[in-house]
Amino acid sequence: MAREFQRGHKAKISDLTSGTDLYVGVQIAGPGLTFDISCFGLDANEQLSDDRYFIFFNQPKSPEESIQLLGAQAGDTESFRVTLDRIPANIHKLSFTATLDGAGQMSQVGPGYIRIVAGGEEVVKYAFTGSEFTTERAVMLGDFYLKDVWRFAAVGQGFDGGLEALLKNFGGEVAEEEAPAAPPQGAAPSFAPPAQAAAPPAFGAPAAPQAPQPAPAFGAPPAPAPAPQQPIHAAPTIAAPMAPAPAPHAPAPAPAPYGQPPQQPQFGQVPGQGAPPAAPPYGQQAPPFGQQPPGAPPFGQQPPGAPPFGQQPPGMPQGVPQGVPAGGAGLQAALSPYKETATGQRWTSQNQQLMRVDLTMGGTPVLARQGSMVMYQGKVDFGYKGAGFAGRVVGNATGQEMQLMRCTGRGQVFLAEEGSHLHPIELQGDGICVSAESVLAFDESLQYEVRRIEGHGIPGGALFTMQFQGTGTVVIKTHGVPVVLPVTPTTFADCNAVVAWSSASQVIISSQVRLRRNAYPGHSGETVNLQFRGAPGNFIVVQPYEV
Repeated sequence: MAREFQRGHKAKISDLTSGTDLYVGVQIAGPGLTFDISCFGLDANEQLSDDRYFIFFNQPKSPEESIQLLGAQAGDTESFRVTLDRIPANIHKLSFTATLDGAGQMSQVGPGYIRIVAGGEEVVKYAFTGSEFTTERAVMLGDFYLKDVWRFAAVGQGFDGGLEALLKNFGGEVAEEEAPAAPPQGAAPSFAPPAQAAAPPAFGAPAAPQAPQPAPAFGAPPAPAPAPQQPIHAAPTIAAPMAPAPAPHAPAPAPAPYGQPPQQPQFGQVPGQGAPPAAPPYGQQAPPFGQQPPGAPPFGQQPPGAPPFGQQPPGMPQGVPQGVPAGGAGLQAALSPYKETATGQRWTSQNQQLMRVDLTMGGTPVLARQGSMVMYQGKVDFGYKGAGFAGRVVGNATGQEMQLMRCTGRGQVFLAEEGSHLHPIELQGDGICVSAESVLAFDESLQYEVRRIEGHGIPGGALFTMQFQGTGTVVIKTHGVPVVLPVTPTTFADCNAVVAWSSASQVIISSQVRLRRNAYPGHSGETVNLQFRGAPGNFIVVQPYEV
């Protein structure tokens, strides 16, 4: 029986089916709308580093045929064949998308879905409707992603631009194919029979009639009725890695007469515009000081054809100084390195100190420290969530009560705190212990409890940690870049430097008394460490910081 996924649900492919030769079907339609359904093969940085793995109407398969575009069949608008065990090692994600070809927006689509079929049997299906979107022109439907093993995620994330904008988001661009060269004029045509009139092939169908082929061995679902033909893409396009467009150059000035040095433009003057008057011929005197040369306009008047004072010359963008080349400066060029990062995931790191959570994905609220919100988009509600008795114990003992806010609604919330480095940790049924002071935010779907580690010499008398268990994401904050170490019988860490550890590890207080060379009378120099013990596979996370 097929599993029904909601937006944000994830699962291992091995939990859905034991097969690796899969059929992926997409159904999406709307009145008067035309769609391009594509698959992006992305690398570990979620970039289209190899454009041969952009599978669309003009490139229907990857080089080794691990990803193939099959066309409309079995009631699906578009379908793919994905052979997971043949995908090369440099491809870490397959993102299936649908974009509008022409006018319209995603809110106009009817009920649709993306599904996975193995051996002719549907194993998972994610359904969506147009009410989940607004003015977007593209939607990221679902992802196959590699995290130890191949997994599937129901994304359902809208995207403002069309196919070209989506391709640029993944590190590529759409370029129109060059037109063929025109034949030479006057050449006599050679003998050739007339071309046979034939209807152009339908989208996703072979160009020439072929013998009927048997059903694919990987188990595509039977076709209940012939699928409607898709519109023809008459203008083929090619995909290429995105490269910065060359800045437009001003026309070169005319060469100087033979034997005379070329004239350089004056400071603040655009080459080719408003050139200074040429020097008088050899043997003739320049006009006296205060008099205009012959043919020059009177003082205080602009030369014929020049723009009015205070306006840019024709063709120059407004607000750009005349001495600055167009495209080489400006707000867009200065701010482009800091654009918002949109990956289609629920949790996205914008940089080392800023985290974004998309509440529209997953459908579960987020608990975050009060005061950690720096910006939000959409309709988001923030409610106070009491820390309870355990939280008050933490506050009374450490002097910093864990006051949480509950974030709900449909939108994106940006979180940060004092410039700390933020690290999202996704739990898939496993557990982790985090120092209470290092927790920034987490999904409310996670089960959590506060634990107390008592020891003489620890500030406050005890170290409080939060143990998380279940499926979801917890975001921890560190001072600087942390290091992850395996747990051995001789692993010790300072109680102020340790950030997190595996929940299966055993923690023991270890006190050592050492006399410092410069210790004043009465000062013992006592230090307190935490000793970790556990089976192989356990770990601790330590930050390069100490109170």
